[in-house]
Amino acid sequence: MTRLADISDIKSIIPLLMEYRKFYGIKEQNIEEVERFLHNRITNNESIIFITFDDETPVGFIQLYPSFSTVSLKRQWHLNDLYVRPEYRRKGYASALMSAAKKYFYDRAKGFTLITEKTNTTAKAFYNANGWKTDEYDFYTFFY
Repeated sequence: MTRLADISDIKSIIPLLMEYRKFYGIKEQNIEEVERFLHNRITNNESIIFITFDDETPVGFIQLYPSFSTVSLKRQWHLNDLYVRPEYRRKGYASALMSAAKKYFYDRAKGFTLITEKTNTTAKAFYNANGWKTDEYDFYTFFY
């Protein structure tokens, strides 16, 4: 089952988010900080999260953040996080998360954006298979 997450799902999302962050090299994690982060995103309507389950076991999530397009005068969403536990990969859970997000935002947004590492061939193949296209723009970053 895949569904829109709410405040009652935070305890189920925390371990998934911590695993996701560990994958990206975050070694030291504070569970209270992760919980506060999720709580703030959900209660302040700063992100949309879908969670997917195998029976009652949470196995993955997708999180999107809002942005706006001045050209189209519409909201668009940035797919920032997509994670499925390794033992549940290639079983349709990531596709279910992606489908739930697409369906939810169909009438609510102009579209989606996402960024993935150039070397992440597995993710790139997944996104291509799910209708995503690379665009003609260069993406720049400026971090402190």
